[in-house]
Amino acid sequence: MQPSQASVFSTLQPIWRGFLRGSLGAGVAVLARAVGALVLNKVFALYAPAGGLTLLAQFQNLMALFTTLSYDGLRVGLVKYLAPLAPGRPRYRLWLGAAAALNMAALLLGLGVLAAVGSFSGGSLLLFGLGIGLITLHTMLGAAQLAAGRLWDFVSLSACLAALGTGGAAGALFLGWPLEQVLLAYLLAQGLAALPALWLAARAGLLRGLRLLARPSRPALWALSRFLLMALSTLLFGKAVDFALRAYLFETYGPARADLWQTVAKLSDNYTMVFGAVLSSVFYPRLAALSGQPAAARAYVHGVLGLLAPLLAAGLGLLFLCRDWLLPLLFAPRLLAAGELLGPQLLGDWARFMSWVFIFQLSAQARTTRYMVVQAASALVFGALLVVMLPALGLAGAVWAHAGRYGLLLLACGLAHFGVKSRK
Repeated sequence: MQPSQASVFSTLQPIWRGFLRGSLGAGVAVLARAVGALVLNKVFALYAPAGGLTLLAQFQNLMALFTTLSYDGLRVGLVKYLAPLAPGRPRYRLWLGAAAALNMAALLLGLGVLAAVGSFSGGSLLLFGLGIGLITLHTMLGAAQLAAGRLWDFVSLSACLAALGTGGAAGALFLGWPLEQVLLAYLLAQGLAALPALWLAARAGLLRGLRLLARPSRPALWALSRFLLMALSTLLFGKAVDFALRAYLFETYGPARADLWQTVAKLSDNYTMVFGAVLSSVFYPRLAALSGQPAAARAYVHGVLGLLAPLLAAGLGLLFLCRDWLLPLLFAPRLLAAGELLGPQLLGDWARFMSWVFIFQLSAQARTTRYMVVQAASALVFGALLVVMLPALGLAGAVWAHAGRYGLLLLACGLAHFGVKSRK
């Protein structure tokens, strides 16, 4: 017997209400970060030399290569394992110690690679490592705040990070510093947010009993390493691919043309940051809590899908309609031509966001191998589409390949998810 429309709505209503209520809290933090990113993009578009916006994005992508393991991997694992524990308890301290050890190992390994390839001089490499280390510390303390349900402390830390980074970069630009120093000032200013993060964590008792030199727990290291592997797949098949694509477009089409593509990508980054933060701080914790209740988890996923699909379509459609005045407002009048690339980017982003709802289930269930296979297959499809579309369509081929990649990923995720349901 099929459920009535009224009963379906009554089932979905509490899911929608809870998701939206949590999203409002997370939205404050995300809004602060989004405003900071928009201001930073505007400043670089107006005052940096040609290609400056692309170089900013390339530096941010380099930062992401170092912080992805912490933010998309260890932070996710910490929230999962710390949430049911009381701060100060032995097991709580074991998880924090294991995360600190893995973060330190990843940072030293990454800095070693940078030193080997000679990307930075000695002094710049030390400053880069210091900035990344501080941001990593901020990320781990933010995970502890989320696990403890201290959402507003997390919100204030996110706002602090955004304000410091934007202010540091803008100040350096206005002082006429060389672009390399401006980018390092942007990184180090964000790192200063680790200081209030330490203070808030200590005040809340989250660091109670923590011993910095204690030997990490092997079971905790192994459990968190599964999330590290999932983040590594995001790093290799996501951030690294973006880094290589940006470098190729810069060399092939020149700084001015590359800035058009980067303008669309930057606009996408801003609302992607909003959506990603909402999913990671609202959707994921609830989904992880339901990992032992498959039927309830599936109902929750379906409810969120039903809410997000039309809302995202309406919001992205509105951005497309407003592109002729929005792009000059957020960036610079010379970048208005980027509107030609916006349509395929928005289509791809809608499919990407919807596919994330399915993929987050793999993180919640710690299905490392499946997660890595999905990321690898998606990157391979993207590479194949770029090989075909860039020669045929020029710069527009990059955004059409993006749309094709995530359209196919969403189709595959939908078929896998609903195919499992029909077999059961």
